[in-house]
This record gives sequence, structure tokens and C-alpha cells, in this order.
Amino acid sequence: MFSDYDSEYGAPLDHGPKRGLLWRVLGWVAIGLAVVLVGTSLVAYGTYRKLQGNITHEDVTAELGSHRPPKLNQALNVLLIGSDQRNGANAKYGKAVGERSDTIILLHFSPGGKKAIGISFPRDSMVQLPQCKTAAGKTIPGGLNMINASFNNGGAGCTMHTIETLTGIRVDHFVKVDFSGFKRVVDALGGVEICLPQRVDDTDSKLHLSAGRHIVKGDTALAYVRNRHGLGDGSDTDRIKRQQKFLGAVVKKATSNGTLTNPGKLYSFFDAATKSVTTDKDFTIDEMKKVAGSLQGMSAGKVQFVTVPWGAYAPDPNRIAWRQPDANNLFAAVRSDNRIQAAAPAKKATVPPAQVKVHVLNGTSTPGLAQRVGDQLTARGYTVVGIGTSPTKPSQTQVRFGTGADQQAAALAQIAPGAAPAASTSVTAGVVDLVLGADWEGLKGTQPAAIPKTSGAVNAADDVCKSQ
Repeated sequence: MFSDYDSEYGAPLDHGPKRGLLWRVLGWVAIGLAVVLVGTSLVAYGTYRKLQGNITHEDVTAELGSHRPPKLNQALNVLLIGSDQRNGANAKYGKAVGERSDTIILLHFSPGGKKAIGISFPRDSMVQLPQCKTAAGKTIPGGLNMINASFNNGGAGCTMHTIETLTGIRVDHFVKVDFSGFKRVVDALGGVEICLPQRVDDTDSKLHLSAGRHIVKGDTALAYVRNRHGLGDGSDTDRIKRQQKFLGAVVKKATSNGTLTNPGKLYSFFDAATKSVTTDKDFTIDEMKKVAGSLQGMSAGKVQFVTVPWGAYAPDPNRIAWRQPDANNLFAAVRSDNRIQAAAPAKKATVPPAQVKVHVLNGTSTPGLAQRVGDQLTARGYTVVGIGTSPTKPSQTQVRFGTGADQQAAALAQIAPGAAPAASTSVTAGVVDLVLGADWEGLKGTQPAAIPKTSGAVNAADDVCKSQ
């Protein structure tokens, strides 16, 4: 029924080089579950044990070996592997032909959780694969092949080893998902918004929708992101843009205010997400909670999705080659993404950070931003006395101080961009209020984004009906 959606492993592809980006959806949500876990009642012991038990773990230590790229910074790199396994609950999507890697995505979270980028490695990229071993212990020699052959050769461990070898980027964890997992997570989010420029009636995918906006779930959502022939002009570029916009809508939904604050909905989301993934043995619920500290304040507008720069592979028009030096420049930028630096030295005020009492107030619509900034101030030695929400939403960040805290406010203002200290009778004596406004870009000492702009990038905050 879906046989025209997925070619067999290694067979010529007639749909272009960038396929299978639907798995980015599951990848973001798998990490997103860590974000909403912090500070919720789900840490209760019984619930914790159940969620931890939902996750399937694999030990890939032996496959990765000892000669791995060094960890150069505090960024987080999670490899997302989309499986086209078609047994069990996935049997209705086609004949079972073993488990193959439908898509390979690297999610890179900049230090401090300010930005994230999802990098797609097209499955039909011709690359030099490293030597790997199968689950049965058989050695598979390396050599020129499609990148998704790495998963067939040695599973997730081999794919992690391949990405590290090709990019020089240290991969911290992997997350593997399948068709059924995609549907469960989208449903747990309450569906995702899409926008159709015209009516679609596709008998192959059984997708029948009118023009305009729709909230899609389950098989409808899966059919939408997998469809090749019933939407747009039939080109691969058109299909990829559609899938990227879908992913952006998922990120926006998962990070929006109120989406996962209801305890019942929150538990349903976690239960679906944890049942939907296989990870390395070290990516536990505890580890996800640690990751969440740096991701809480991230908004959809800080998330982008790109594909490794590519061009034609001369020997075979159905395959592609990575375009150089653009691809290597992208990898180098990710490796050295040291966004958070030490605080700039004080030039005007001489009050040491430990003597500056700060109350951080979130005046933006970004959930968790005040907590994240408070954690960063604490790490720099400042005394954070409170975290809260501002009753107003200022367009510019404010530094307000109570009686006797003028020098402390001056010291804080040196690392709070654009904020001029101002006395306020409403602020507690000896305390400085840092009110984060709409212009907030981070504490001074943060370098400009190291990752270069990439043609065709999709921002998660884009409207789903925005024209390409």
C-alpha cells in the first residue's frame, strides 16, 4: 500500500537527495521531553520508574572505540536515527525487509541552550564509511558507500561512529525512532498545524484534505510528511520544504506556553515519547533532566533546520556528494561553537559579583528564561536571590536597584546588554532587579553564533502558511 513511498535499501532513488526529514519531529520531541520534565511532579518515584522503564537502551561503547573526537565545549550533540522497521505495529506500512536507517539527523544545542540546529545527512550521500561490526560480531570493512549503509552494517553504534569520523564532531547520545513512535508523539501533543495551498486527494497515501489550515494527527500526519506525489509540484525540493515546515510547527507546539502544563497531558506526552525511542545506555531520564537545565528558555525562533551542503555525485545521478569546502566549514563551526564565555571584566564598577544580589524577572514570552539567566549569573558568581515573572512586558531590558545598591546595579549593567541602571522605590533595599525585555540576547561575554548561515534553512517560528 505504501510501496511507492520508500525504495528498498541500496536501490536507485527517483525522488531526489533529501528524504525522510519527518524524523526530525521525533528527534526534537525526544529532547523536548527533557525540557518539560524539570520542575514538574513527574519526578515522583513511581512515575520516574515507569518512564525510565519505557525507554529501550543499547550499549554502543564497543562500537565507538577509544579514538573518538575530543569534546571541545559544553554543547550537546544528539544523533537522531529514523528507522523504517516494518514489523509489529509498523507492518501496515509495507513489507518487512529488516531495519534500515531512513534518515540521519544531528541535533546540535549551543552551550547555554541559546540556539539549536538540526543538520540532516541525506541517506543517499556517498561517503567513506569506517569499519564496523554487526550485532553478531562480524566485521564489515569500510569503504565508499551510501551513508545509511552504516546502520545496516552495525546499527546505531556504527552510525554514530560514521558521523564522528566524517565530521570530527563528538556525538553525546543517539535517539532512534520509528513510524509508530512518530504518530504517538504527534498525538500526545494534540496534533500539529499544517497549511495546504490547495486541496489534496491522494489515493496512495489516503490523504484527503481541503486547502487551508488543518490540525493533523496519527496516520494523517504520517501520510502528510511522507507524501511525494499528491502535494505540490512533485519535486523533492517542494516536499522537503513541506516537511521542514511541519517540523517547525511541532517545535513551536512543543515549546509554546501552556501546551504541556496540564499534568494529564504532560504525563501522556512523556509516556508516548519514552515508549517511542531507543537510546544509548547513558541517555537516561536523569541525564535528560540535566540537559533540560540549559534548554528551558529556548524558543522556537532559536531553532533552525538545514541539510549538509550537497551537489551532484557524478558517477550516479541518483546519489549525491557533499559540497566542499561548505560541508567541512559547517562541521568546523559546530565543533567550535563556544557561545558562552567568561564574564567581561568590570571596568567601571569594582563591586565583586558575590556582593551583587540579583532578582531576575522574566518580561518576555519565553518560558523558563529567567531561570536560565539566573543559573548563568550564579555560575559567574553573582548572588541570585529570586526568580520570577514581571507584571509588565518591557521592550527593553531593565536594571532597577533599591536603596544602597547603586554600585551593585552598575556592576550588573556591565554584563546586561542595553540596560541602564535606574533607582526604584519598589525594589528591596540592597537588591538589583534584572527585568528581561523583548530585546534580551544574553549576558555579555556571549560570542556571535559560530554556525554559518545555510541556504534553505527553515526557522521553527515560521508560520506554516508562509510562502517559500
